[in-house]
Amino acid sequence: MPSKGVHTFTYIAVPGCSIELSVPKQTVRIDELHRFSNTAMEVEAFAISSFFDKRGRFTFKVFLHGNQIAEQWIDINAITGNASGGTMESIANTPSIFHDDIIISYGLYEAGNGHDLLPNRHQCYITVTPNYANWIGSVAPPGSELENRPFTRLVLPSAHDVGMNSMQSSEAVLRKVGGAVVGELVDDNRVLAELADKISADAIALIAPNIIFSLAITQKDSLDAMLQIGARYFEFRPAHLHRAVIPTGALPDRLYFQHSAIPGMEYEAFLRDVVAFLRAHPTEIIVVQLRWDGVPDVCAKPSDDEKRQYLEEALRQADGEIVAGNLDDMKRCSIGELRRDRKRLIMLDSVDSLSTYTDEGNATLNGDSIVEALPRVLTLDNQRGKAFVNIQCQSTASNIPRAVVYSVLEASVTTSCLLATKGLCDSKTLPWCRDNVLRTCELDQLVVMMNDWIDGATSDIAIQLSRQRLER
Repeated sequence: MPSKGVHTFTYIAVPGCSIELSVPKQTVRIDELHRFSNTAMEVEAFAISSFFDKRGRFTFKVFLHGNQIAEQWIDINAITGNASGGTMESIANTPSIFHDDIIISYGLYEAGNGHDLLPNRHQCYITVTPNYANWIGSVAPPGSELENRPFTRLVLPSAHDVGMNSMQSSEAVLRKVGGAVVGELVDDNRVLAELADKISADAIALIAPNIIFSLAITQKDSLDAMLQIGARYFEFRPAHLHRAVIPTGALPDRLYFQHSAIPGMEYEAFLRDVVAFLRAHPTEIIVVQLRWDGVPDVCAKPSDDEKRQYLEEALRQADGEIVAGNLDDMKRCSIGELRRDRKRLIMLDSVDSLSTYTDEGNATLNGDSIVEALPRVLTLDNQRGKAFVNIQCQSTASNIPRAVVYSVLEASVTTSCLLATKGLCDSKTLPWCRDNVLRTCELDQLVVMMNDWIDGATSDIAIQLSRQRLER
């Protein structure tokens, strides 16, 4: 009988919590702490009582001490493989769930009928972790001996492409200018050439949102939620809109996060929310790195005066409680000194770091090439003289044009080829970091762990490593 598979990746870091997964006539419960579990289940046609309607429900529930605190579900057709209805039908509508001091991060990739490159099974990831809004204060409490350790002992969780957590800016441009502008915004001839081989230019314009979503959207939580999940390092690429878009008035001529020429979060809003978070959480420290790799010349980069004006405006709301630190502060100061000097927002500008990312290694659908490359990159010689180490855990399936074309043409705007790899890659890259960062990374070299769709497992591993490095 026909069936459709669901592959679920789970991680729990809250004592007393468990996750229950179910499809028709099968239920699995997971309760082990700090373990990356993956569970393969099948929505079987024979297990569905209806003769004509072969949709079966995939559900996950989260329990705390036996009491249910969350439930999400979607109906899956055992014959066609399609997933529809329920609470996980749209990526945009799956923000992390906050329950008291617990955060549940999750996402579902809809595989549809499957494809030769992308997974044939639906992919679901679920992490259940503490609210980490104050985690630096927890690992290095004010007044403790650990507060006197170098700030660079920490391992900072990071949301890759933080500014691409919403289609709001891009949709405003498309509404005003139309989908024909997608070629200018994407600036990726490999993908556009693949699409042009299959459909007309007019059809490409009509599916512009799908193209942008599949190539650029890497987060789905608000910035405040990412910070509570634990993120403390962000790379931001502030630039003006594409010069052809500015005269249309689609968006105010301000600085936006730019993914190629695709606009995301406003830089002003990013800085404002970061400062607001730091004011509300006085033990925390955030590092922001400005860089412009991949931003085309048609998007004007800010002058030094413009960057200074944006930062001064954001800090003005802090009324002197927070001042900006720099690279020297980050490298030489202890956690306590940064707090004492109010330099809890470290601003970096195109500093030289060691990144584990490569176009070839991270363009993977299973994460193996990322893990294989990590020990080759993270040598002491490579780290010498670098401002910090950035371990990029995410795969970049958007660098595989055929994968992007499938997610654009045969799936919906809520299905991302980037999300297709999330659970599988995390289940390999994050355990590697847990088991090897202490051995491969210099003790007083700041380490960043970056990931798409920032989640509690990424943060929990980074925080565990921070504790271990501080106590050495």
